[in-house]
Formats: sequence, C-alpha cells, structure tokens
Amino acid sequence: MRVAVTGSHGLIGSALVPRLTTAGHHVVRVVRGATGSGEIGWDPAAGRLEPADLEGVDAVIHLAGVGIADGRWSDARKARIVASRVEGTELLARTLAGMDRKPSVLLSASAIGYYGDRGTEELTEESPPGTGFLADVCRRWEDATSAAGDAGVRVVHLRTGIVLSTGGGALKKQLPLFRLGIGGRLGGGSQYTSWIAVEDEVGAIEFALTAESLRGAANLTAPHPVTNAQFTATLGRVLRRPTFLAVPAFALRAVMGGELADEMLLAGQRVLPRALERAGYDFTRPDLEGALRALLG
Repeated sequence: MRVAVTGSHGLIGSALVPRLTTAGHHVVRVVRGATGSGEIGWDPAAGRLEPADLEGVDAVIHLAGVGIADGRWSDARKARIVASRVEGTELLARTLAGMDRKPSVLLSASAIGYYGDRGTEELTEESPPGTGFLADVCRRWEDATSAAGDAGVRVVHLRTGIVLSTGGGALKKQLPLFRLGIGGRLGGGSQYTSWIAVEDEVGAIEFALTAESLRGAANLTAPHPVTNAQFTATLGRVLRRPTFLAVPAFALRAVMGGELADEMLLAGQRVLPRALERAGYDFTRPDLEGALRALLG
C-alpha cells in the first residue's frame, strides 16, 4: 500500500515507518516546513494541504499533535494542544473527502484520555466519554474526522494508552530514577495504568490498515491493564531495584500543575482492547513483565 503518515518523527511514527517499509508498504511522510524525497508538505494552522499531493495514496495514518505532557497546562498551552489536533484533523478529513480517488482508510490518533478518570470500571470502545480536559480534547479530536467518514472513508480512532518504549514517552522518563533505586508509585498507586508495548502499538496500526471490520473507536492497549502500584513493582523487579518510595499527590501537583497531575498521573483508566481482539489482532506482548523484559533485556 501507499501510506501517508503525519507525525512520522514522533515516538510512535518513528517506530511505525520502519515497520511499514519492512512489510513492503511505500510511506509518504506528511511534514511541516521544507520537504525532501518521499515527503509532502502541509500547514494545518494555515489550512494548507494540496489534494494533488495525496493522489495515489491508499491509506492515511494521522499521528500529529503537540505533546500533551511536555509542559504545565497553561491556558495558552491547552489551546495549542487542542488546535494541533483539531485543526490538522479537520484539514486532513476535508481534503480526503474532496478527492476524486479517496484513500480507503484514515487511521487517526486519539487517546484513552477519552474515558476520563474511571477508577476500577472496565472500559471498552462502547463506554461513554468521561469528563475533564483530556476527555474533551479526545472527543473533539475524533469528531474532527467526520468529513472523511461522511465521504465513505473507513475511519478508525486509535485510542492509545501509555506506550512503553525506551525511545521516549513515560517509560524513558521513569527509567533513570528506577535504575537508581528511587522510583516509586504515584500517589496511592491504586489508579489503573492501561499500557501497550511499542511493538504492539505499531503492529496494531499496521493490522488496522487492512482489517475492514475495524471502524470507529479501537483501544490500543494491552489486554491486561495494571494499577500504578503493580506497574511500579513489576518495573522494579525487572530492573532488580527497590521500589519502596512513593511520590505524594501534593508533590506531583506542585511540580506538574494540579490539572495535569490529576488527569495524567493520578487518574486511572482500566481499558480493554475489545475491538482489536474481535478483529483478530494477536498481541505480541500481552503481559507487562514480558513486555518490560523484552524492552529492557
């Protein structure tokens, strides 16, 4: 397939592009600024994306967006987080809808933040949205694909959990502390962590390219979510380091800002990948300890 990818230099995109090319797909990167070989340009803020540049593309994977946890949530940063997702997605969906020969599928990033803080409740794709900033962002992000869906393009919302990778994301930030033996649970540690190994994240995205039964929401999480306390203990066991310490909730709020800490570090979602399992995806790393050992040796 000829596959256009936005956000191709991010954590997920950097792992996905080699996976697709190794499988024999031809990847076209959709990038901001100057373009090189195998790239096309776009400018979501200016509403610029030429339909002609996408001619002959069979599928689009849309991963672009400002990092959610890269800084405290000031009003200005929250506005950037929303705009980077909604504006780009709306532009892409409108462009695809107006093409004579449309790509057959749009795989558009979303996140399990859609569900909000739900305690121990088991969450599937049929569960209603939650409340809070992240839930609102995810709802608007997914709604922004409507033009493509209305035009007959198969749209899949990739509701991704915490991606485990040594190349970036939460795990990379945690590893230095845990290797020193000063890693610990966050707050009380009872909040659920819905995670996915980067190997399965890109594997599930590749699978979704041709899995015709996948439409609408698809939770990209491993089938066995764990509490933060369980995650902490497992990571310590894999690294052979103690994990007796804990970071109090008030300290997280002081450092990260109350809203970000409450929604990203202290909130929990117990998310299950029902749509992927029904469609026939076979997880390579379904359990946490196996995933961490594969990543960390």
